[in-house]
Amino acid sequence: MEKNRFSLPRRRFVQGLALGTAGLGLGLAPRQLLARQGHTGAPELRGDTFHLTLGGADVNLTGKTRPATTINGGIPGPTLRWREGDTVTLKITNLLPETSSIHWHGLLLPYQMDGVPGLSFDGIKPGETFTYQFPVVQNGTYWYHSHSGFQEQTGLYGSIIIDPKTPYPHTVDREQVVLLSDWSDEDPQQLYATLKKLSHYYNFNERTVFDTLRDFRDKGVIQTLKDRHMWNSMRMSQSDLADVTGYTYTYLMNGQTPNANWTCQFNPGERIKLRFINASAMTFFDIRIPGLDMTVVAMDGQPVTPVPFHEVRLGVAETLDVIVEPDAHQAYTLFAQSIDRSGYARGTLTPAPGLTAKVPEMDPPPLLGHTEMGMGAMHGESGHGGMQHGNGGKMDGMDHSAMGHEHHGAKTSTPPPPPFAVDNSNPDLPPRGSAIEHPPSEYGPGVDMRAMAPGDMLADPGIGLRDRPWKVLTYADMTTLGSTVDNPVDSLHADREIVLHLTGNMSRYMWSFNGIAFADAEPLELYHNERVRITLVNDTMMTHPIHLHGLWSDLELGNGKLLRKHTITVKPGEKLSYLVRADALGRWAYHCHLLYHMEAGMFREVRVVPAPHPNAAGEPPDDPHARHGGHH
Repeated sequence: MEKNRFSLPRRRFVQGLALGTAGLGLGLAPRQLLARQGHTGAPELRGDTFHLTLGGADVNLTGKTRPATTINGGIPGPTLRWREGDTVTLKITNLLPETSSIHWHGLLLPYQMDGVPGLSFDGIKPGETFTYQFPVVQNGTYWYHSHSGFQEQTGLYGSIIIDPKTPYPHTVDREQVVLLSDWSDEDPQQLYATLKKLSHYYNFNERTVFDTLRDFRDKGVIQTLKDRHMWNSMRMSQSDLADVTGYTYTYLMNGQTPNANWTCQFNPGERIKLRFINASAMTFFDIRIPGLDMTVVAMDGQPVTPVPFHEVRLGVAETLDVIVEPDAHQAYTLFAQSIDRSGYARGTLTPAPGLTAKVPEMDPPPLLGHTEMGMGAMHGESGHGGMQHGNGGKMDGMDHSAMGHEHHGAKTSTPPPPPFAVDNSNPDLPPRGSAIEHPPSEYGPGVDMRAMAPGDMLADPGIGLRDRPWKVLTYADMTTLGSTVDNPVDSLHADREIVLHLTGNMSRYMWSFNGIAFADAEPLELYHNERVRITLVNDTMMTHPIHLHGLWSDLELGNGKLLRKHTITVKPGEKLSYLVRADALGRWAYHCHLLYHMEAGMFREVRVVPAPHPNAAGEPPDDPHARHGGHH
């Protein structure tokens, strides 16, 4: 993937912005433009033809003036409002001194319009204009971002709202996009280089001697020393929930810092739709509105059976539509804290200007435990199974004989595992849900951990949310609206099954699928219109949001229920499966949506190719509209 040359001369950035504003006919000087538009909420553009300009500017979010990449002069870029059934035309002019791109996240379109340099097109060269044009075949909340280097981290992202052909089943009086993101004053190239050298550099929640003394008191000396020895032998940190933290990040809501306090005014008694979008590069947000319950009505743009809840963890690149009904004449705080509790984004819902609500204290940082190792069932916790590590010996039910730091091939007596891409019709393979096997490619220096018996964790709220006194929304709570066992959004039968392990070596900051980084990987080939079950096994201690471009991912919830998504968050020690209808020919990106994980190798190309002969890939979709979604 192309590197982003972020450290650019200041004059070139200002030139880019000046040219961009002139091209838009705005007639504003660069500083004036940012003062009027840059961090007060993105403008909304409606219609079917759009002109967007990618440029650069200085911004000051933290007290330091730093360079940023912008869309039409702002961060975030404009909210684009389309209508289902229209054909949209988007002319993107690149005034940056580097190649750029725009990817339309979660949209179903011809692969040539997907916006991934090297797969769908060559990228937009400096000074050039590229025209995207495609039919809009779905509706809901989506977003767009650069797929070039680290431009997404420095400001190239924005929201998409697609209105349906027919009205939504739920009526609202007001709606508002709530776009969450993370900003660093650091050059992202330097940030990435730091992670490669010292992966825990940004983690300031490391255990201290005072924590150890407290553990002596609470758990006893022997158990505490056992726990410390276990973590030390794995060369891992118990507090390693996020690679990049609030030490360098400032968390934004609609482009505004917590101190700036983005605000939405309402009238008591209104039904308000909030369209949450996690447009961050690396941050999982835990979202709640103290004193106000939410009801989910859509996820990843697709309508779901309404479920009331109080808090939710929103993965990177996911979207969530909720309805709130504030009756009282009082303000409410929109509170979105990072998964590692190192910072938060914050805004206010208020019936009157100047009226605000208390900002809650952040929770104490949670600690990784047996559940995150996939050992919860052994210790009476949620989750199942165990993790396999290296450095020899066993401890607490864990096999430490295969750590990625030791010599390759230490387990020569172990029979070779079956192929990782398998056909369901093979009677010699173990049934789904049996003890996990690992492909030979996982046994190398790029992998420092392997799951032994990963578990079903779809109903698990996740670390830091399990002991809440209120309802925390999970995937298991939601079903795509209109999808039933008798009438699913698409077939429950899979023509083939592919098992992929999410792998990495944290100390070396190497990330991959099946132990193979993108540079060394062969594309995954799917036959046109076949139905494929993809099973993901998270062999790491990190949470990964996995995004397949151009195709729906129908998450299997059990009992024939499906949750249609474009990005699926996989917890540490988790195993889950989803069904994909390969109904769009072309070359598609498939990757972890943590920006630096993708850059470090957790990326694959998926090629949807014509079937070798008629009906080789199974029957066409049961529902001719299955690709579009939109079961309203």
